[in-house]
Amino acid sequence: MLVLGIETSCDETAAAIVRDGKEILSNVIYSQIKTHTPYGGVVPELASREHLLKIRPIVDQAFADAHLTLQQIDGIAATSGPGLIGSLLVGLTYAKALSFSTHKPLTAVNHIEGHIYSVSFEHPDVEFPALALVVSGGHTNLFWVESESGDFRNLKYKLVGRTRDDAAGEAYDKVAKLLGLGYPGGPIIDRLAKTGDRNAYRFSIPKISDRSLDFSFSGIKTAVLRMVKENEKLKEDPFRLNLCASFQESVVNMLWSTTLKAVQHLRPRSIMLSGGVAANSRLREAFTERSAEAGLRFFYPKPILTTDNAAMIAAAGTAKLMRGETSPIDVNADPNMRLA
Repeated sequence: MLVLGIETSCDETAAAIVRDGKEILSNVIYSQIKTHTPYGGVVPELASREHLLKIRPIVDQAFADAHLTLQQIDGIAATSGPGLIGSLLVGLTYAKALSFSTHKPLTAVNHIEGHIYSVSFEHPDVEFPALALVVSGGHTNLFWVESESGDFRNLKYKLVGRTRDDAAGEAYDKVAKLLGLGYPGGPIIDRLAKTGDRNAYRFSIPKISDRSLDFSFSGIKTAVLRMVKENEKLKEDPFRLNLCASFQESVVNMLWSTTLKAVQHLRPRSIMLSGGVAANSRLREAFTERSAEAGLRFFYPKPILTTDNAAMIAAAGTAKLMRGETSPIDVNADPNMRLA
């Protein structure tokens, strides 16, 4: 089965063609970072306009890279939520137009489910049931994932933990802005932290009073703000390097401590990490080491598949199409869509 995937949930215009949900024939991503950098974050109206300009050439490039034509594909998968409503509508509407004009089946895909499927390309041997931690600029969710077939063909999800305020990636961006590091903050802090002392400053791990598996990152963001206001030297090296390293280590520890609680309570066979923050080198390193200590297999996608991309949407869409789950032509975007 050849499936065209389209992803426009935020500030990346992406298209990909995937065979049987496993083999990536093309994966084209246009990033809007230069457009949004002057504002320190994504401006929804600008994002929508960029998508309108880029969607057709990006899809055309995906076909050219795969050496295929629109008539040769078997189905179309497009992100329908969650995300920015204007951005979502561009990709979904374009997919609907292609489906209507070619009579190819269409399936609407949850963006977060796409991130989980990003793991499947290199790691089809994930052992279920598994815990899936999705960490990005807009989401920090922990899912219990089961599979009736034992693989990625038929996954069932239960949300067991989520952020109660800022997402982890959002905290990275806000701290980077406080320190004058630029946008997006995650890659910059990750790079600077490599030469800093991760034990230079201590941040407490928030305790959720109701014993849930939820996350919270607003506290550490506020703590950094308070520290910088009280001591402007923290914006200068080497203090800034140490602050970046300490902040990052604390976020990693927050993510792991909650994941470990879920492991002890639910007893999964493996752990999956995905989403934009999954590209963070320290997060991957720490989870690899600690998962092994806990006797669990740990899986994550390669960096190009951690960012918003259409290959993951095509993979998730392939599983849906193989189950006969198609979407009507009047399917709408849902900026607040939930996976479970």
